[in-house]
Amino acid sequence: MPEQNKIAIVTGGSRGLGANTVLALAGRGVNTIFTYRSGREEADKVAKAASEAGAEAVALQLDSANVGSFDDFVGNVRAVLDGWGVERFDYLVNNAGMSDHTPFAQVTEALLDQVYAVNFKGVFFLTQKLVPLMNDGGRIVNISTGLTRFWTPDTVPYASLKGAIEVLTHYLAREFGPRGITVNAVAPGAIATDFSGGVVRDNPQVNKMVAGMTALGRVGEPDDIGPMIASLLSDGNRWVTAQRIEVSGGMNL
Repeated sequence: MPEQNKIAIVTGGSRGLGANTVLALAGRGVNTIFTYRSGREEADKVAKAASEAGAEAVALQLDSANVGSFDDFVGNVRAVLDGWGVERFDYLVNNAGMSDHTPFAQVTEALLDQVYAVNFKGVFFLTQKLVPLMNDGGRIVNISTGLTRFWTPDTVPYASLKGAIEVLTHYLAREFGPRGITVNAVAPGAIATDFSGGVVRDNPQVNKMVAGMTALGRVGEPDDIGPMIASLLSDGNRWVTAQRIEVSGGMNL
């Protein structure tokens, strides 16, 4: 169902699940401001594809680990909104993140700080900065991971901080409830993207292993996730909040 005049902000929207989400939203008539860290060429391609799908999309550079840059980013968001003739937006998808597969005994303080800065601290403070610009009745989706439910080797920092995101989701749902803003976490399973060096997509053995432990018998694709997120943001899911929704095809049941 078209959702003309709605506006989303999607972090990490130049590739993978973020790009798929931008395009799924465009198909529903939602305009998007999305971020990229360094891949401007990829971001331009996503913006063009969104336009071809019938919606506007503007790419803004952001290093989600650099909290000190967030005020400038919010200023850039305001400028885009002004250009669209509005003051506020409707949806926030906190998608940007980094994976890590360092064995627990080898994790350094610097590495843990890096994973924390991207996967939790950045989400926390960017949400804090952006929520004052969100319309009442808006939607927030935080991207978690299936790894908060099931174990896989050498993912302790990543999975632990995604667990923190799920707790943050629960608390923010109560925090923003009086404004009618819903907050949910989407937890993908293993998806065939370039995340984690593209291991699920490009390594046939890993691909086969994941398919074998998944109830639906295959690895996930970006098209399994983006449309689900777009649907969760829609008014049809207005009564869903404070939930962790796993989208994994039934991994490790």
